[in-house]
Amino acid sequence: MLATGALLTVAPGWSAALRRRGVPVRLAEGLAVAAAAHVVCAPVVTVFASSVSLVAVPCNLLAEPAVAPVVVLGWLALAVAPVSMPVATALAWAASWPTRWIAAVARGGAGLPGAELGWPGGWRGAALLLAVALGVLALVRRLPRRPWLSALCVLLVLVAVLRPPPVTRLLTGWPPPGWRLVVCDVGQGDALVLSAGDGQAVVVDAGPEPEPVDRCLRELGVRRVPLLVLTHFHADHVAGLPGVLDGREVGAIQTSTVRDAPEQAEFVERVAAGAGVPVLPVVPGERGSLGDGLSWEVLWPPPDAAADGLGANDASVVLLVRAGELTLFLAGDLEPLAQERLLAERPGLAAVDVVKVAHHGSAAQHRPLLDRLRPRLALVSAGADNTYGHPAPATLAALDAVGAAVLRTDTQGALAVTSAPEGPRGHVRDGRRAGRVRPARRRPPSGAGRPARPPPARRGRSGAGSG
Repeated sequence: MLATGALLTVAPGWSAALRRRGVPVRLAEGLAVAAAAHVVCAPVVTVFASSVSLVAVPCNLLAEPAVAPVVVLGWLALAVAPVSMPVATALAWAASWPTRWIAAVARGGAGLPGAELGWPGGWRGAALLLAVALGVLALVRRLPRRPWLSALCVLLVLVAVLRPPPVTRLLTGWPPPGWRLVVCDVGQGDALVLSAGDGQAVVVDAGPEPEPVDRCLRELGVRRVPLLVLTHFHADHVAGLPGVLDGREVGAIQTSTVRDAPEQAEFVERVAAGAGVPVLPVVPGERGSLGDGLSWEVLWPPPDAAADGLGANDASVVLLVRAGELTLFLAGDLEPLAQERLLAERPGLAAVDVVKVAHHGSAAQHRPLLDRLRPRLALVSAGADNTYGHPAPATLAALDAVGAAVLRTDTQGALAVTSAPEGPRGHVRDGRRAGRVRPARRRPPSGAGRPARPPPARRGRSGAGSG
């Protein structure tokens, strides 16, 4: 409705203005239609998407020639269907070809570097974008008489497209400077990013869809992924794999040794093979390190995971990570029995600064493991209004009992952790602006002090995780 209104009210005036400046009639009409629809609809889209497309106008210009055939053939198919279904089917098949062109343009545009610009969400973000759009329109009217201003505008657009993270940070405060860990907001699933500096990061899981994790990595400025760890083969952790691979150099993929579910394991291998990325099983006890103070150790699954009949969740890859001065425990979707066994097999496991709560904060937690870890921050990756009840009230209560401040993607959006002299510092992105959350003070168990930190991880045997 908004787009139609823009085409009827705004586009004719813009088209006439472009023609007065010597733009050919057909191009002027196309530009006016695409620009008017985008300017009017973008503030509403921002309310829900927290981003602004930088390629909408050129993509709409490319897709525009296919719109008329789709509409005409589609209406003909509807009209003919009651009389002759074979003819209607043929018309619908013919309409599918221009439709495929529109879809290809949309996918290609969305995949371009800097295709989207992060923007504050909600109605305040929409109002800000509307104000900026009005200011830009007023500026555009003056451009023909001021060449230097035109050159400056072109330069700003190039900066926004080619270097989106600094622009995003300027507008939204995201990502926070010096971030060590980011939990991407991918809905009901997991996708974590560990910074290794200079545009590279280790990624743990890929979420349920390609687009959210791709957008998250673009906002963080991640261009190279030396190692992608897929904790287990459930779709909410691996189906977004194409989004991690898209436009980035990925060194290797490491996975659980248990191929459950097999169809998802085959999907990972097929997609990785198409991108030329090796897929390797993790080795318990394996250690790796990468630039900027990032190191890790594989704590789980055990060598006999498959023989023991461990399912996908209980065979999740569990990592103990050191990121600068912080220690992080990434628990995958580990269930209570496996958590109990891990605790028994790792008697030297010490308290950590941050825990990625197992299985999206489900009620299935082994409380003694939380008592041992006693994190300052607990991160829960779950989808808004998910039907599983994640995170469970009992788990939130258990985390509170050990003194952890809980951050959760279902209510706070993407999460980030930075290091401060007093310990980890949490940051949330709730769709409007990034905000800081001070961690709770750890409550030590009665009669016990804090165990020593684990030693820094050393470079392991496998080259998969080395930078």
